[in-house]
Amino acid sequence: MSFSMARLLMHSPDVPATVRDALRAAADAEPDERTVQLETAAHLLYRQVDLPCADVRELVGLPATECGC
Repeated sequence: MSFSMARLLMHSPDVPATVRDALRAAADAEPDERTVQLETAAHLLYRQVDLPCADVRELVGLPATECGC
């Protein structure tokens, strides 16, 4: 089991609203759609904060080795 900060990030007022919404959508998504929603959240977070792509992907629970931000 991997640890993800996504559940904490979706409730943080310091995280942009669009990212929180995308993380909520991922949490509510069916398993086969969850990765797509997490990719969207990672992309939004990457564009709005000053963090490397790999770190953003790790924060939302995606493999850091597949950077596509």
